[in-house]
Amino acid sequence: MGWVGFVAGRLSGLSRFFSKKRGAPPPVLSILGIAVGVLALIVIISVMNGFQLGFIESILEISSYYVRLESPPPIEESDALIEKIKALPGVNAAVPFREVQALLRGDWGQHAAVIRGLYPDAYTEDPGMAEKLIFEDGSFDLEDSDSILLGAELAGRLRVDTGDTIQLISISSGAVNEDPSTAASELNFTVTGIFRSGFYEYDLGWGFINFDRAGELEGTGYTLGIKLNDRFQDKKAAAALATLVNADSALTETMPTVKTWRDYNRAFFGALRTEKLFMFVLVGLIFIVVGLNIYQAQRRIVLERREEIGLLRAVGAGDRAVRLVFVWDGLIIGLLGAGSGAILGLLISFNIAAVFSALEDAVNAILYLLQRGGDFAVFSPAVFYIKELKARVIPQEVLLIFLFGLLSALAAAWFASGKVSRIRPAEVLRYE
Repeated sequence: MGWVGFVAGRLSGLSRFFSKKRGAPPPVLSILGIAVGVLALIVIISVMNGFQLGFIESILEISSYYVRLESPPPIEESDALIEKIKALPGVNAAVPFREVQALLRGDWGQHAAVIRGLYPDAYTEDPGMAEKLIFEDGSFDLEDSDSILLGAELAGRLRVDTGDTIQLISISSGAVNEDPSTAASELNFTVTGIFRSGFYEYDLGWGFINFDRAGELEGTGYTLGIKLNDRFQDKKAAAALATLVNADSALTETMPTVKTWRDYNRAFFGALRTEKLFMFVLVGLIFIVVGLNIYQAQRRIVLERREEIGLLRAVGAGDRAVRLVFVWDGLIIGLLGAGSGAILGLLISFNIAAVFSALEDAVNAILYLLQRGGDFAVFSPAVFYIKELKARVIPQEVLLIFLFGLLSALAAAWFASGKVSRIRPAEVLRYE
């Protein structure tokens, strides 16, 4: 079978690229088609991953955590439990928190917000949250019970800066204090930090206060948020946590429940997954078109090479061997197209910010010459809530896209070479 590769190179349409015949050889067009499809799919999926994973990581690191233990024992008894949880395999952090629904009022406006109560050391105990909360002014300072941290958009809506005083109105404080006269009481807090998470909902509607002060507003209950080294090990971690809870008689009395990040924002994560799937399908249609192009080109090559095929059959080559000659042709087309497209796609994805910046500069230069302004932006801050465009390249997805392009060429070549078995050497050579 060693002759198959040699004959494939001689009979391949790629050999016409080096000939003096005019016109673009169909295999070159097929290679370009596969390369463009692989390139486009890698870049689009990488940019989409940058958007989606940015949102997902903000939700997991700031809001929902990877695993939650709800209704744990009283906070006075939580230290031993937290140490046991941290000792579990794969656990990165365990942070208690409380949440308060409140109305914040500044000198120039008011806005509803979710106020989360955290201990002052939560910023160092939870490195994932610290990575997502980028402070534009001030710092994570909750030592004072009257301190509050605000999202950048929320601070802008209230028109406050660090050091300013705002009023927090909690409708649950009356229920906590069992005094109807204190319901919806107004409390003063001092802004000690203004952060930006990259997720508009949190930057506009979230704040952080001292854990004990949140207990005065919401009650003594709290939730234990747990971070993992790998969020996809949440089910395993939840099972280990449930085993720990069932083995501790003190914990079984409070009946704590274990929930993972899959139980929170299920609709949001499902929508992102569906969006990505449909993007795969839509851009993947390129491979179907290119596959049909390869199929037609290979069929034409089979018809043009009837004499050579008849001669190979006459000297003893079997149907399968001759068919493999044309499948080799498809393999070469697929490797060249998918390989070049993957390399270019990765280069663009890893330098996506520079590519879009160059594109914007080129378009703005043309608009300036046409005297139509020069403020074009692919992702305008007026429309998209992003400060920096990032692409996330997932190796498994790149490999899948590469194989998709390669297999489309192989499948087209295989089906197109089906006519080989119907060529009879005697009928072909009779007229030679």
